[in-house]
Amino acid sequence: MDLPDDVPDDLPDGDPEHIRHHVDGPPGREAGPRRGSPRHRRTGSTDDTSSTDDTSSTDDTSTSGTEAGTDTDNDAGNPTEETNMSVSTLDRPPVSVAARMLLERSRAGLLQACAARSCGERYVAAHLAALRAGAAVLAVRGRATTRGGPRSVWDILPRVAPELTEWAAFFAATAARRAAVEAGRGEVITPRDAGDLLRDAEAFHHVVETSLGLPYQPVLPMALPSCT
Repeated sequence: MDLPDDVPDDLPDGDPEHIRHHVDGPPGREAGPRRGSPRHRRTGSTDDTSSTDDTSSTDDTSTSGTEAGTDTDNDAGNPTEETNMSVSTLDRPPVSVAARMLLERSRAGLLQACAARSCGERYVAAHLAALRAGAAVLAVRGRATTRGGPRSVWDILPRVAPELTEWAAFFAATAARRAAVEAGRGEVITPRDAGDLLRDAEAFHHVVETSLGLPYQPVLPMALPSCT
């Protein structure tokens, strides 16, 4: 994947040259609220669904006799759904070596963030881990950008993977804060700030695995070590 010459070469830790991207979003962006992450919204929707399912299960029981024919029709339609899923899987681009390398570095970054004793270090490492996971998607689905086009991974990602738009917006909003921490300025990162971003980065890593057709591999422990 070729990139324009004006793309900054400042992605740390030697990420492959052909997938270099500038990390930070436009200056002045503030970190999004904790409840604004896609991970939190998904959790909230799950709670709503469970209560809805309880109601619907009662309705289904009471009308099971009249809807037997409908169930038969649905069963008959399952082969078509399976066929569509198979076609979708076959159409998925192969995962390149570069993408796998970036996902491994994302995983290593998550573990590094987990082991960090400083909340600021944990915050930065978590954000960079998410960055590498996003770059892995671009390594598989990305297209060359035109001169003057978007330079950030988080700007390009929605164009090649629209299903990851919310994640891209979330990490773009936290990029400026991460840059401020790296520069030794900005507000103090609390243990909750660092822990929340690390969990968000881990969730995004797993979303990327799924989108690329790779198996789920757990990374972090259930309880994170404390940081100060």
